[in-house]
Amino acid sequence: MARIGLVDLDTSHPGAFTPLLRAMDHDVVAVWHHGPHGPAAEFAAQHGIRHVFDDLYPMADAVDLALVSGADWSTHIERVTPFVAAGRAVLLDKPFAGNAADLAQLVEWAGHGVRLSGGSSLRWAVERDPDAEFALAGCSGHEFDYGIHAYSLLHGLLGPGMRRARWLGGRGQARVEIAWADGRTGMVSVGETPARHPFWATVLSGRSVRHVEVDPSALYETMLHAVVPYLSGQAPDPMPMSALIEPELAALAGLCSRYDGGRWVSFDDPDLAGVEYDGPAFAAAYRRAKLR
Repeated sequence: MARIGLVDLDTSHPGAFTPLLRAMDHDVVAVWHHGPHGPAAEFAAQHGIRHVFDDLYPMADAVDLALVSGADWSTHIERVTPFVAAGRAVLLDKPFAGNAADLAQLVEWAGHGVRLSGGSSLRWAVERDPDAEFALAGCSGHEFDYGIHAYSLLHGLLGPGMRRARWLGGRGQARVEIAWADGRTGMVSVGETPARHPFWATVLSGRSVRHVEVDPSALYETMLHAVVPYLSGQAPDPMPMSALIEPELAALAGLCSRYDGGRWVSFDDPDLAGVEYDGPAFAAAYRRAKLR
């Protein structure tokens, strides 16, 4: 049984994950939230969590595994650091980070033995299709916070090996094309829509064309069963962090391409360091929307 601490309560994920983690025989024992103490204390009372912390370093000493959520992905490295320093495992919510430097830091930590995993639940929702030659995936919502689900669904269907991307533009939603190291390609359609779209994909191979719509009801449970056994020391790593961050890198390469005429941008392109998805702006808009 792992002792689990929850970090940041902006989204619905901590509340949704808590009963699922307990059903897996783990103990959710602690919570921390940025800002005033009240929301964390209220959440703890509602969910039977014993400890409310106002400092992440003491919290890291009291848990085995941290679930780091939060609407502002620019804070993820700061939030994860105390747990890395204490030798704890971290389940990091999507998007992992909004810039290449932060993603590189996650890979570096994992390379030094830190147990890190997580990301979009869509990455774990489908089996890889060994015959797939091309796939188009999409969903509705913010092009990065929700769009990362489409990139991750594509990654799940075609597997690791994303290497470059280019911005295609488009009417309504935006389209980004992604190329794999072995020559396969895929595409995402992301952004806001007047009516809510499901998580969907169309997969093409020499043998078939099929359409996939992912049932959202089991997404969280599927992801937790994929990654928590590793994070709690009970199973091997289901996927290296260097592969897990490919959807975020594809989104950043697409953003870089958008600012540079739609050219192909490789994940090792130096220009990738100059683009970033704005976490604070998204978090502020997210909080305003919750108050409506």
